[in-house]
Amino acid sequence: MSLATWVNRHYSEKGPAKWLAFLLELVAASVLILLMLTTCLDVAGRYLFNNPVPGATELTRLGLALMVFAAMPVITWRAGHIVVDLLDRVLGKKVVKALGLVSALMISSSMYFLAVRIFELGERSLRRGVVTEFLGLPSGYIVQYIAIMSWLTAAGVITLGVYRILFISHK
Repeated sequence: MSLATWVNRHYSEKGPAKWLAFLLELVAASVLILLMLTTCLDVAGRYLFNNPVPGATELTRLGLALMVFAAMPVITWRAGHIVVDLLDRVLGKKVVKALGLVSALMISSSMYFLAVRIFELGERSLRRGVVTEFLGLPSGYIVQYIAIMSWLTAAGVITLGVYRILFISHK
């Protein structure tokens, strides 16, 4: 089975979003595997050989940032966030759709402006030469990655979120 066939079978997104979702999930899964290996090697090295992996804590922090922010746009596109719908039956479909639109606009705009500020902080970190504490890696690139993933999340909220609210009926 080819990769394209497998992706088409397992991903419901359309067009380039399908491949972007696959790529982001591949990044998140790969980082998760590397985090597990790093943790296992660190624990084994620490307790069996009294020699932990240098910078394992820092690698774990960076890996968590990579993994979480790679998964965030995909989870948002698929409406995988926790939703409290206590008042949906009371308010009616039109009010729920209107509130959904308002919340999609608020979330996407706040994610966009938050990403702008985060990207600026990443640029400042790069200009100042800020590096991680132990390994000396430039931290600005990770910060800018977080901003880019936040922009993708904002785009997902505004496009797919609004599409689902307007054109897919609620139960």
